[in-house]
Amino acid sequence: MIEIPSDLHKDLVPLAFLLGSWTGAGVHDFPGAEKCNFGQEVSFSHDGRDFLEYHSRTWVLDSEGNKVKPLETETGYWRIDSDRKVEVVMVRDDGVVEVWYGELADKKPQIDLATDAVARTAASGPYSGGKRLYGYVKSDLMWVGEKQTPEVPLRPYMSAQLKKVVTPEDVERWAKVLPDDMPDDGIAFFK
Repeated sequence: MIEIPSDLHKDLVPLAFLLGSWTGAGVHDFPGAEKCNFGQEVSFSHDGRDFLEYHSRTWVLDSEGNKVKPLETETGYWRIDSDRKVEVVMVRDDGVVEVWYGELADKKPQIDLATDAVARTAASGPYSGGKRLYGYVKSDLMWVGEKQTPEVPLRPYMSAQLKKVVTPEDVERWAKVLPDDMPDDGIAFFK
């Protein structure tokens, strides 16, 4: 369910499908790094201004799905203009800062992004740019990332499928808008 908070900045309404906390798993595979499954937690929040705040944490999973070690952490800010152009400023824990530009697809919750600028610290590994595709598919947030280095041409390296985290407050809010004449079929007790 996509909800549009009453205090969401009007320019961000097209990005409302991103709002909330998401969790799930994916695959990481890039030359020079060990291929692995990873877990991910992502949050998109707002404070009434004209941007979404973004946080992502990933960690390597073992064959039983247990956390082994941190993989990547990102934080950033997402904006959209009246022409559905999206801009993202992102900082990663490996010493990379990126500016991404892209657009929201017409009539569907899908965002294509590509790096416009990359800055790296001396400690970061080789990286020269990337692309990302985010989509809201059957209530899940799915994404795929591509990356390139001076030695490796642009290629997919990470993808994940994330489920929305439902809080007790969400359930309580939804229960308040249920109709009064609902049959007692096990759902009405939420009221």
